[in-house]
Amino acid sequence: MPLDALERETAADPQWTILWLHGLGADGHDFAPIVPELVRGDWPALRFVFPHAPVQAVTINNGMRMRAWYDIRALDLAQRADEAGVLASVAEVEALIAREQTRGVPASRIVLAGFSQGGAVALAAGLRRTEPLAGLVGLSTYLPAPQTAQAALAAGAQRQPVFMAHGTQDSVVPPAAGRQSADALRALGFRVDWRTYPMQHAVCMEEIADLGDWLSARFAAG
Repeated sequence: MPLDALERETAADPQWTILWLHGLGADGHDFAPIVPELVRGDWPALRFVFPHAPVQAVTINNGMRMRAWYDIRALDLAQRADEAGVLASVAEVEALIAREQTRGVPASRIVLAGFSQGGAVALAAGLRRTEPLAGLVGLSTYLPAPQTAQAALAAGAQRQPVFMAHGTQDSVVPPAAGRQSADALRALGFRVDWRTYPMQHAVCMEEIADLGDWLSARFAAG
């Protein structure tokens, strides 16, 4: 069964889906307030799906149990992501995508987005997509296990456009890690729109506006 999720529809009979993954310790409610700030009047009917990550122990937080897409074992980004946990969450994302397809929304009209840990899962899932999505969004995040990205890359996955954004003062996920991840995706053949903003580990109105412009281009192309 797919994960429990909060849903918001902008109009009846949605033709597109934006599947949005929250960060560590949050839940699906975290980004729901962004909908009225992001959505534009000329957009098609959308369904936003904000799933709740499973509750699990997180090593870096002294084993405290919280909603997490994977365990975080170290501050070092190269060792941070529990690869088995990432892949388990990728499978959960695939189940949510499959459910949207049964509801009449094809993969070509699904955007996969995520913030921080959720963004890492979104990028990892996009890398492995054999049927490309409309686009991938990674906010204040990084690509897990970049050393194995080439081996994990599915044929045709590079057709998915990518929007990545980061705060220049981010002390949780260093901006250099985001930039290196964007460069790694470009090296694999992805078209990446990379943006930075003067903020911490957060989102800002300028970022939302830029993401809105990027999404408008996706809707126009679809």
